[in-house]
Amino acid sequence: SAEHQVKVFNDPLMDPFKQKVEDELGVKLLSVMYLGRRQVNLRMPKAERTVMTPADLAGVNLRMPGSDAWQFLGRALGANPTPMAFTEVYTALQTGAVDGQDNPLPTVVDAKFYEVTKQIILTSHLVDLNYIALSKAAWDAMSAEQQAKVQEAADAAADFGRQNQLAKEGELVSFFEGQGLDVYEPDVAAFRDQVQKAYIESDFAKDWPAGVLEQINALGG
Repeated sequence: SAEHQVKVFNDPLMDPFKQKVEDELGVKLLSVMYLGRRQVNLRMPKAERTVMTPADLAGVNLRMPGSDAWQFLGRALGANPTPMAFTEVYTALQTGAVDGQDNPLPTVVDAKFYEVTKQIILTSHLVDLNYIALSKAAWDAMSAEQQAKVQEAADAAADFGRQNQLAKEGELVSFFEGQGLDVYEPDVAAFRDQVQKAYIESDFAKDWPAGVLEQINALGG
C-alpha cells in the first residue's frame, strides 16, 4: 500500500540503502513518491476467466517488461510472462498476441488499454514509485535550517502527490466499470504468499540482506 511504502522508506532499515545511493551516485533521497499499484488487466471477460488465485493465471500470456526481475515476477504471479516494449502493448492486446498486461490504473487510462481489455484484477502486486532527490553535494552545502526546510517541502510534495494519486485510483474504478470492464479484488493473500515464496527460493533473495523481507512485512502489519 501507499502507507506501507512510506513506512518502509522512513524506517531505519532503509538507511544503508540510502547511504549506498549517496556513496555510489552522489544523490540524496528525500521522499518517496507513490505512482500507483500495478494491477493485472486481461483482454478476456471475467465470465471466461475469473482470476482469484495465481493458479487462475496459468497459461495467460501476460506482457511484462523484459528484464529478468520482471519476467520472474510474471512467473511468480502464475502467468506466462511475455517480454514486449510498452509501445507495442495496445496492438498486441487488440490482436491477441498477448492476453493481458500489468500497470497502475492511471497508465491503463493514459495508454487506452481499457479499449482492448475486458477486466482488471486488483492484485496490487507491486507499488510503483519514484523519488524526490537532489545532489548530495548541494545538500551538504546547505545549512541545517535549509536542509530542514527542503526536507519539509519534499515530504509535503510527496504527500500531496500521494493523496491525489490514491483519489485518482479510486475514481478510475468507476470509470472502468462504466466502460464495461469487470473490476474486482482476488485473494490478494494467495498472490502475496506465492510471490514471496518464489522470491525466497530465487537467486534474487541472495542479493539482499538476510531478514530484510521479514522487516518489510512487519512494517505492513
